[in-house]
Amino acid sequence: MLYEDYLKKIEILKKWAYDYYVLDAPSASDEEYDKLYHEIMDFEKANPTLIDADSPTLRVGGIVRSEFSKARHIKRMWSMEDVFSLDELEEWVKRVEKNAGAVSFFCEPKFDGASMNLLYDKGKLVRAITRGDGVEGEDVTDNVKTIRSVPLAIDYQELIEIRGEVLIKKDDFETINQERLSAGEPLFANPRNAAAGSLRQLDSSITAKRRLFFYPWGIGENFLESSSLFDNMSFLYSLGFLEPPYRQRCNGIDDIEEFYQKLISKRDDIPMMMDGMVVKVDDIATAEELGYTVKYPRWMCAYKFPAVEKVTKINDITLQVGRTGVVTPVAEIEPVNIEGAMISRATLHNFDEIERKDIRIGDSVIIIRSGDVIPKIIKVLEDRRDGDEKPVNRPTICPTCSMELLDEGTLIKCQNLDCPDRVVNSIIHFAKKGSMNIEGLGSKIVELLVREGKVKHILDLFSLKYEDLEGLEGFKSRKINNLLEAIASTKGAPLAKVLNALGIEHIGEVASKALAKKFGLGVVDASYDEVISIDGFGVEMANSLLEFMRVNRDVVLKLFELIEPTVELATVAKDNPFKGKTVVVTGTMSVSRDEVKAFLENLGAKVSSSVSKKTDFVIYGEDAGSKLDKANELGVVTISEKEMREIV
Repeated sequence: MLYEDYLKKIEILKKWAYDYYVLDAPSASDEEYDKLYHEIMDFEKANPTLIDADSPTLRVGGIVRSEFSKARHIKRMWSMEDVFSLDELEEWVKRVEKNAGAVSFFCEPKFDGASMNLLYDKGKLVRAITRGDGVEGEDVTDNVKTIRSVPLAIDYQELIEIRGEVLIKKDDFETINQERLSAGEPLFANPRNAAAGSLRQLDSSITAKRRLFFYPWGIGENFLESSSLFDNMSFLYSLGFLEPPYRQRCNGIDDIEEFYQKLISKRDDIPMMMDGMVVKVDDIATAEELGYTVKYPRWMCAYKFPAVEKVTKINDITLQVGRTGVVTPVAEIEPVNIEGAMISRATLHNFDEIERKDIRIGDSVIIIRSGDVIPKIIKVLEDRRDGDEKPVNRPTICPTCSMELLDEGTLIKCQNLDCPDRVVNSIIHFAKKGSMNIEGLGSKIVELLVREGKVKHILDLFSLKYEDLEGLEGFKSRKINNLLEAIASTKGAPLAKVLNALGIEHIGEVASKALAKKFGLGVVDASYDEVISIDGFGVEMANSLLEFMRVNRDVVLKLFELIEPTVELATVAKDNPFKGKTVVVTGTMSVSRDEVKAFLENLGAKVSSSVSKKTDFVIYGEDAGSKLDKANELGVVTISEKEMREIV
């Protein structure tokens, strides 16, 4: 076969594959497809240096990684603000129109999958990155190349980021779970989890076997000239990307609501999981002018579908112990299918709720689930009782470690830091970003270390050795050394950070700073009167701290000995306009907001996270959002970062 013939056959096979996998309208028989596929593969085996980058044979996978590397998005991938009712949508539209005047909106289905960012340059797929934290995700390019609806090459030469959702159809999800059941593997909870799990396979050939597909919903970095998002998305579809089954330009609330109701009516007919509708300002320049809050674009929202309700029966009530020791009752229910997911458990939050709703074992109940919301019981069907139902008693002993529980009324807690159920979650919290920030010690690694008996307590992290990790699944030399170095780097961390990382109920970042400054390492022996005297501390916070230290004093002292935290006791700030004032910081600053908070705290200010009538100042940076709006509504004094520094 000549090279020119090889290229022609690739184009034919690409068309057949597109017709079959994307349009769901086969234009060739399976026999014809397989024959041509093998002709191309034979040529590539004989001429490995001539393999075309766009060849369909490259989609079978076969690349095996030890781990995924991190990669940054050129433009941030934002989350969306959720609205759950017509009233909330009207409020959102009013905010948009107040700042931008009358605008048209681009509306389309919100599919429930795994968000993905595809980067193309010079017409070729360069990189595929998961959403991650919006700034940085994981590079899963080899896996995404196995997805037939993702073009490996497009007829557009400029740099462009194409955002979308990787999905699995509901029927394919059921097939995958049946296969996993037969193989004795754990089942995926829902199609979104199945899509995300398939994307994160270290062996790309496994990803290739899953029937994943990709729907674009947005554009990041680009050099497109159209001013309309609707038109730019139309251009993407012309490049070979899947077009959603329904999309529409809408003018005003009535148009949006009419299209929303249409999508709800088609909900069961659409083969993918759909949990709402995305509403975006269509004019790109107007959207950019509207800008962003700290969390969301002001020009886009997700209008969520109503929660799905089902009737089921409570078979039993079990207890879960979380990282802070709070004991949560969970209803074990007759399995019921909601939006493609088999639900067999529902949260009951606390025992006060059980008593308030008079929930009993054996009751018939109505449960709801909407999108990512955990299923919960909203009503007990008392008229269906037959007398065999059993009341639920408040526990007094921890179901895991058999220690006596602390009953605070609303919350019932196990204060034993060695409680096995607390260990995994407490270590995850201890290591996460915002606590001790131990890079490489994510939830899966923690679960593995605890499961393998390498770690039974937070303190065990600091005695881990190279040989303890050697031979564990996924642990190569570099990964082991990186993790050990990350643990060692916690030495000398600020005391406030260590206290916050302990996960003491009711004691967060602000409270930890106050405790560290007042008591230093003596916090383990603080008295009730001393703690309650701290500004902002209530009875619950004081009791929680004291009970935690009573149960875990020796553990905390040992942790202090290992980490040797930096202690910075409170100093008396000189008189200034912010001393003794409650201040909220919002928006993007010239330095990190943590630095601004620390600066203000050194001036004697109390930095709060929410705006209320008690707030004295709101200090704002660029792209300040709802907190600034609320401050203006309440008449709170607002000053820019620059003005704040000039005042000081």
